[in-house]
Amino acid sequence: MEREYMEYDVVIVGAGPAGLAAAIKLRQLSAETGKEISVCVLEKGSEVGAHIMSGAVLEPRAIDELIPDWKEKGAPLNVPVTDEKFLMLSKKGSLNVPVWLLPPQTHNQGNYIVSLGNVCRWMGEQAEALGAEIYPGFAAAEVLYNEQGAVMGVATGDMGVAKDGSHKGGYTQGMELRAKYTLFAEGCRGSLSKQLEARFDLRANADPQTYGLGIKELWEIDPAKHKQGTILHTSGWPMDNATWGGSFIYHIENNQIYIGFVVGLDYQNPHLSPFEEFQRFKLHPAIKPLLEGGKRISYGARALNEGGWQSVPKLSFKGGALIGCAAGFLNVPKIKGSHTAMKTGMLAAEAAFEALTGGDEGYGVLDGYDEKYKNSWVQEELYKARNIRPAAAKFGMLAGMAIGGFDMKFLGGKAPWTFHNKHHDYACLKPADQMPKIDYPKPDGVITFDRLSSVFLSNTNHEEDQPVHLQLADPAIPIAHNLKLYDEPAQRFCPAGVYEVVRDADGGNPKFVINAQNCVHCKTCDIKDPSQNINWVVPEGGGGPNYPGM
Repeated sequence: MEREYMEYDVVIVGAGPAGLAAAIKLRQLSAETGKEISVCVLEKGSEVGAHIMSGAVLEPRAIDELIPDWKEKGAPLNVPVTDEKFLMLSKKGSLNVPVWLLPPQTHNQGNYIVSLGNVCRWMGEQAEALGAEIYPGFAAAEVLYNEQGAVMGVATGDMGVAKDGSHKGGYTQGMELRAKYTLFAEGCRGSLSKQLEARFDLRANADPQTYGLGIKELWEIDPAKHKQGTILHTSGWPMDNATWGGSFIYHIENNQIYIGFVVGLDYQNPHLSPFEEFQRFKLHPAIKPLLEGGKRISYGARALNEGGWQSVPKLSFKGGALIGCAAGFLNVPKIKGSHTAMKTGMLAAEAAFEALTGGDEGYGVLDGYDEKYKNSWVQEELYKARNIRPAAAKFGMLAGMAIGGFDMKFLGGKAPWTFHNKHHDYACLKPADQMPKIDYPKPDGVITFDRLSSVFLSNTNHEEDQPVHLQLADPAIPIAHNLKLYDEPAQRFCPAGVYEVVRDADGGNPKFVINAQNCVHCKTCDIKDPSQNINWVVPEGGGGPNYPGM
């Protein structure tokens, strides 16, 4: 049955910082020149901002360029950073590292602590006011190609399909959104973006992408302990020297704080659980007193790109481009990627506008975008930070940070050497019988919690009678291979309790169970599964977490 379709000049997949910045820039250019460019933004979340989760300290450089009068227009950048600290943690102690010792690029003067979801909600309002069309609750499930093999848009997923594939009473066929250029702003490990990388061989000259899993909670704490505008980062315990990781604590308004932990997904021990590492981090003597007497309000998790400059793929291809975290512009030592995401969305918008208003009929390669990136402050910034993460993977956390930090602080990020990451995160696990088991404390329900109570606070909801969006290439692999060799690490690397190995009462007959309704769309399983057997695809539009204030 032929699908209905709508046609636009530019379709943008994802209403995050990159996608919305691209939409705003396109409509600004259209208004400035009088040359009409129609723009559509698709968002799989139930509303703009529903699936947005970040630390987040926002560097305003890109938004200053995009909307110079953002203060007058009410942008929710309300908490400037007023104080920052950095601690190195041992199991029971901590060392306060003076911020002046850190590379100046990592300092946060002039930045803001924000809810990135609220920033995106505001950006969505600005885009719509300029004439962009935004459709939340519609997940882009398929890339469309023309006869020449160029991308010509996307199709949304069907609604009202049962688990067995049959059509339920409210079945609605997906719609095609056709475009002369399609910008993919799906965020880290986008389900369509990874297909495009393979189809157009975009990673041919780039290092493999490496990732981290960020887990975050929103707390309301004792007012006597709250210091609005203060940020704290830590490194060290509970990670060992072979495992990348660290924390953040940001004091926002209303006696609230963001607290979170990031674990590099190139970790080796299959017994490690990023979720449990975060919970025990909160018990450290330097951290626990802050939370005592407080209340946890919300929870979320999201994978993030950590490959940096060396891992940025070719950005454009016939009919489209990757923008924001779909391509991977996170500055790891800064722990920031929203400003770079916005800027790359703006650069792609400029390239698409120039092409479409210069006689281009569409579906070509936006090489102008790649050139704009190479000549931008985004590329310059990532280049200066390029050695931190791969040095840590090569030499260990402490030595890597020292070597990369020396480059940034004393050589301006222009060292004559460049370290490279040649591993894929999924290939880093060692057999379970070769690695030590980790004894995690039971949650106390006050400071530390279990996965299911955490998922409840993420407001995650999926229509249960729908096809499972976590697809196994071979259903036998989890038990026959992963359980045998790695004690099936999906039980531990998923921060939402999606994957379980259940057994009979006597401990026999193990079965692999997927609780897809728990999924918070972090994409960790798609990244870390050692057999690359799990394929994350979009569920029915509107499903997943809903992050108010995160």
